[in-house]
Amino acid sequence: MILFGDRLSCQDNATHADAVQAVQAQMPEPDVFYDLSMLFKAFSDKTRVQVLWALSKSQLCVCDLAFLLGKTESAISHQLKLLRLANLVKSERQGKHVFYALADEHVQAILAMGFEHVNE
Repeated sequence: MILFGDRLSCQDNATHADAVQAVQAQMPEPDVFYDLSMLFKAFSDKTRVQVLWALSKSQLCVCDLAFLLGKTESAISHQLKLLRLANLVKSERQGKHVFYALADEHVQAILAMGFEHVNE
C-alpha cells in the first residue's frame, strides 16, 4: 500500500488476497463484460424499454408500435434495429407485415426483474 497524506492506496497490494484470488479465479473474459455492458446499453433508452415492454405483451408490427408509443415509424424502426442487433427482439414476416417479438424468455425475465426492482 502507498500512503498519500493520511490515506492509503491499494495500487500495489490486495488487502484481502484470499478473497481477491477467489474472485479472480471466477472472473469472466473481458469480452463477456463488454457483451454484458452492450446488453445493458440496449436497455438504457426509454423508447427501447417501452418497445420491449409492449412486445412482452404481444407481437406487434412497426405501425402498431409507432401508434402505441406516439412515435414515428422511422423512430420505432431505428429502435427495433438496435434491439435486433442486441439479440433482444426477433422478426417474422407475415404477408406484407413484419411482426416483432421478444427474442426469448431471457429478455422477458430481464425486463420483469427490472420492473420488479424499480417498483420496490
